[in-house]
Amino acid sequence: MSDKTIYLKDYRAPAYWIDRTDLYVDLHDDKTTVFNRMSMRVNPDASAEERLSLALHGQDLELLSLELNGQAILEEDYSLDKAGLSIRMDHLALDLANNDLSFELAVKTQIEPQNNTSLEGLYKSSGMYCTQCEAEGFRKISYYLDRPDVMSEFFTSIEARGSAYPVMLSNGNKIEDTILENGRRLVRWHDPHKKPAYLFALVAGDLESVEDYFVTKSGRKVLLQIFVEAKDLDKCQHAMDSLKNSMRWDEEVYGREYDLDIFMIVAVDDFNMGAMENKGLNIFNTSCVLAKAETTTDAGFQRVEGVVAHEYFHNWSGNRVTCRDWFQLSLKEGFTVFRDAQFSADMGSSTVKRVEDVSLLRSAQFAEDGGPLAHAVRPASFVEISNFYTLTIYEKGAEIVRMLHTLLGEELFRQGSDLYFDRHDGQAVTVEDFVAAMAEVSGRDFTQFMHWYQQAGTPELSVTEDYDEEAREYKLRIEQYCRPTPESSEKQPYLIPLNVSLWGEAGALAIRLKDQEADFESSDNTQAIIELKEAVTELCFSDVPERPTASLLRGFSAPVKLHFQRDHQQLLRLMTMESDGFTRWDACQSLLLNAIEELETVALDDVQEQQYLCQPIAEAFKALLRDENADPAMVALMLQLPSLSYLIELRQQVQLEKLDASRETLRLAIANACFDEFQSIYQAYDHGVTYQAKATQIAGRSLKNTALSYLMLAVDKGEQGAASEQLIQSCVEQFQHANNMSDQISALQVLLNADCAAQQAEQALDSFYQQWKSEALVVNLWLQSQALRRSSDALARVVTLKQHPAYDALNPNKVRSLIAAFCGQNLMAFHACDGEGQPSDKAYQFLAEEVLALDKHNPQIAARLLVPLTRWHKFAGARQSLMKSALKNIADCELSKDVRELVEKSL
Repeated sequence: MSDKTIYLKDYRAPAYWIDRTDLYVDLHDDKTTVFNRMSMRVNPDASAEERLSLALHGQDLELLSLELNGQAILEEDYSLDKAGLSIRMDHLALDLANNDLSFELAVKTQIEPQNNTSLEGLYKSSGMYCTQCEAEGFRKISYYLDRPDVMSEFFTSIEARGSAYPVMLSNGNKIEDTILENGRRLVRWHDPHKKPAYLFALVAGDLESVEDYFVTKSGRKVLLQIFVEAKDLDKCQHAMDSLKNSMRWDEEVYGREYDLDIFMIVAVDDFNMGAMENKGLNIFNTSCVLAKAETTTDAGFQRVEGVVAHEYFHNWSGNRVTCRDWFQLSLKEGFTVFRDAQFSADMGSSTVKRVEDVSLLRSAQFAEDGGPLAHAVRPASFVEISNFYTLTIYEKGAEIVRMLHTLLGEELFRQGSDLYFDRHDGQAVTVEDFVAAMAEVSGRDFTQFMHWYQQAGTPELSVTEDYDEEAREYKLRIEQYCRPTPESSEKQPYLIPLNVSLWGEAGALAIRLKDQEADFESSDNTQAIIELKEAVTELCFSDVPERPTASLLRGFSAPVKLHFQRDHQQLLRLMTMESDGFTRWDACQSLLLNAIEELETVALDDVQEQQYLCQPIAEAFKALLRDENADPAMVALMLQLPSLSYLIELRQQVQLEKLDASRETLRLAIANACFDEFQSIYQAYDHGVTYQAKATQIAGRSLKNTALSYLMLAVDKGEQGAASEQLIQSCVEQFQHANNMSDQISALQVLLNADCAAQQAEQALDSFYQQWKSEALVVNLWLQSQALRRSSDALARVVTLKQHPAYDALNPNKVRSLIAAFCGQNLMAFHACDGEGQPSDKAYQFLAEEVLALDKHNPQIAARLLVPLTRWHKFAGARQSLMKSALKNIADCELSKDVRELVEKSL
């Protein structure tokens, strides 16, 4: 059980199964005793050799006793190491050749949750006991077969001082609540649904709850409870509404009904992840459950809704049907991310949701695919499974499921999901089982489609076009390829669904394909899904009356990079005429990308040429802002320039200062050209409207605050002199009088990034902290806003904030808000030059030190914090060398396997 590489090809079912688990957890302030009684049986498929030893996982445990069928197991009959407990079964009085062999194994261990800073297993957060067992945390509670294919019925007893821990929860339904003779309290829970240990949960603390009920489609009444600290009771309604909406949606869209009498959510401040779908008892990071207009941004409200839905949907896609092994992680996560994206799209704006998801994929997941940490959605091997909770597993995994939905259509996809859930209910299964269900209902062969799960990297489509006016034929030549990644230099062609439409001067053109099948998405044959299966595909469209503008990859129908040269007028046509909202936004992004790329070729002091290149974009935005029929949500999306991280991802190696300057030049040109339009938007907005987390209101606030940021940019660069003082004052007034956190934090961030408002910014920072210092999640926003500030002393400010009473280096939310935000998102500051204009390693060494310090307490968070340094290949010369040097400094130290695996792969 040493730290070693684990391979998918080596999977073997265990030699023994656990049918029932009886846990007795005795909580004391200085120690906790766990008595674990397991009803076990031999796996009849196990070989005679495999039956000779029973290896139980265990970590940081003190073994107190070990018994088989009530008899103590002697020390010479078992062995312990840092990874677990091995019992020599052939030394015991058992008939190992009997395929019906069953027995009871009892293990008593002692642990110290109060000293557990890894936040895995059982630990304490703000005086509350809680658990996090995914992926391999249960082994820090008791010796066990801590693997997802071992599914057991759980009975959990919790004993503690009732006065200190009035709330004592576990999975399933409560079956006993008793005061013992010693005055302590005993609460017992039973989960009738077999589950792997990673879905076990326990909570004990001084909490209060908000309650409601949901009546399922079959008429069962389910109690819904959200447990929080008393001070947070007024922040639970949005999560409760989101839960009820999720339950109703899952019944209507997937036919999935909840299966217990109670569903509980607990908010925890110290948590490595966003939330955890433990059966019937979901444990959430406070940031994903608490929401109130005054303290939560629009994005925060949307995150709560999405995460509540995600964890609830796991009840079927992850709990009732779970993973056979951790290589299949995307089986539950990719499918459930797709489901929660569908839900969020239905609850709000489908276009906004799609744009947000694709933006994350392009800027971060594509970067992951293109770097040293690239891995397949179902990897072939790993050292530490915690390192594979990645955007590839989640977001790319969701895109693979979306492609199946696209290829099959809504009706067949639903039939496939029904078959999958019905066939595998109560089982631990594989990606093949999921795809097989979709293949069976559709009669399709998805052998080639499996390359999406098996191959790492982002496929790329290189497209050329030709129009024959006389023959009225339009031809596309599409070449697909995938660059080498660490696991393989040779890639097999993917099955890629390409959503296509053709546009002429008057609108969409009918699609007539020669020698090629297509699945038409519209009754007038103007939209089609074409399946690309070969390395090169040639398409010929007949009876095309004019040279068309091709719209490819509509709705982002596949997670690929598209290389297709289109001129300014073609992109404008798509931006204004396309019926698909995502494609309109994407065309706008292409216009912006082209402009930034052109600006990179211009000397920094050639102002006239810069203005010439920016003018067409500025005019397009002016027309967009003047369009009274334009959707505010779409306008706000289009006004967001491609992020610096996405621009870096698009380049093999980057000249960072030049790239950033080009982006800022374009941003300023838009600000100046559209100044009057931005002012009209800002002045027309009703700042006193009662807050609602509705799509229409969110769109209005987003557009208004985007306008404010552009206005302050123009003012800050000194080109709107007469309006400067008035705008600064308007921004200060919005900050002071906002009735919601979106408006207040937006005003603060605008002030922080305007040199002309430096004094007001410092006053606002102090005022904001004094107002919200008792609200941990708002203080996180305060830290993050400073970490993201565009200033030459950004690193020094971050170092200073580390000493602030509001910062706690052991709290993952604080680390993410300050250190991770600075290093991962404030790219110009993280990669800053020294006073002589040469790349500096100060921020790189700062991050290395933070990773090493955190690795001693919480390896999971330390490994995630490391990621910015792994992107060294995107930078040339001195920057690249300095980043690699920081990685090598980390590598020379004693490391957890979480961090060591990433460092070694990166180097």
